[in-house]
Amino acid sequence: MENSTGQTLGVWTDSSVQYKVVSTALLLLICSAGVVGNAMVVLVVLTTKHMRTPTNCYLVSLAAADLMVLTAAGLPTAADGAFGSWVFGRSGCLCITYLQYLGINASSCSITAFTIERYIAICHPIKAQFLCTLSRAKKIIALVWTLTCAYCVMWFYLADLQVLVYDNARVTACGYRVSRKLYLPVYFFDFGVFFVVPLLLSAVLYGLIGRILFLNPLPADPKERRPLQRQRHNNNNDDDEHEGKRSCRDSRHSSSTAASRRQVTKMLAVVVILFGALWMPYRTLVVVNSFLDRPYLNSWFLLFCRVCVYLNSAVNPLIYNAMSQKFRAAFLKICRCGRRRRSDKPAAGPYYSAALSYSAVKDSSAVDSVEHFATDVEEVTVADGLLEEHEAVFAGASSSPSYGRVDFKMAA
Repeated sequence: MENSTGQTLGVWTDSSVQYKVVSTALLLLICSAGVVGNAMVVLVVLTTKHMRTPTNCYLVSLAAADLMVLTAAGLPTAADGAFGSWVFGRSGCLCITYLQYLGINASSCSITAFTIERYIAICHPIKAQFLCTLSRAKKIIALVWTLTCAYCVMWFYLADLQVLVYDNARVTACGYRVSRKLYLPVYFFDFGVFFVVPLLLSAVLYGLIGRILFLNPLPADPKERRPLQRQRHNNNNDDDEHEGKRSCRDSRHSSSTAASRRQVTKMLAVVVILFGALWMPYRTLVVVNSFLDRPYLNSWFLLFCRVCVYLNSAVNPLIYNAMSQKFRAAFLKICRCGRRRRSDKPAAGPYYSAALSYSAVKDSSAVDSVEHFATDVEEVTVADGLLEEHEAVFAGASSSPSYGRVDFKMAA
């Protein structure tokens, strides 16, 4: 990623052994953890049906871009630091430089895409029914990658091998084919379109989202309102006690949905904030060096900037695991931990089994309609509420057989 190297003649001094050990070990650790984490994100979304939502599709695109940054930038940087010169040849220089900028730009576009998707889903729920669909998300992702692939083709013509001749050595580096002055307009255009604009747009849209989610009541969800109206029409002969309990249950579900949307929005906002914060040192360094006659290239500060960039690509799976119960459960399952945890738990009785059955039926019905309207990463946050509701259902079943039949019909 860092192609700027000292090109003035003089005495060349290799990096210290301490720097080589620290930089190589740190970069390999971050890149290895990031590759595993992002690969798991892609795997759980592609192999788990209920995880295939529009938001998660954008997260898969972001994970794929982060994988590209870690493998095409992090690993070659670690090798370059260990050997002191470029070891991948001219073809490696061209291809790796292309993939580096492709991953960087695609990750920025993916962040912008899911920010806009969140804004539409929260602030314009009616439009979200036909704008925030799974098929549309796939088309947008395909368009993002097509445009970024075409845009980054210029790096095949801008990058090339350089042989730097010093008084005591000849060093091969992957640098720029054109002069530094000719490269500056390209860099500043890239800097503005893929860093400044996404951050400003995200700040505005998340401000509007926050006003809706945290200051005003959440707009009614048309997807949820229609089933409730059907239930009220089909069960208009139920007694008042049953209506009251169902209204309470509907209220709990609406509260759960609102809490889920807030949690998902917080998670995505954290991803955007870290993107801006961790990229800032590298972007600032390149901007400052653009106006200096002699660029500032302290090896330890360069290492700090690189570590921040690679941390940004590696940390997102940790955020998903910490802030999303659905992702956490999927990660546990793919690591073969979920089965062991279930086997260690004692039986919880019929009420717990009923709650699980109800949840499974509910999830399967939601999956069937995901193509029509699936904008949230659903969170399992109402287990206690489901437990209480089914306890009430079983308690009333003995005195009112029709009451029990109506509830199981609704679940089916």
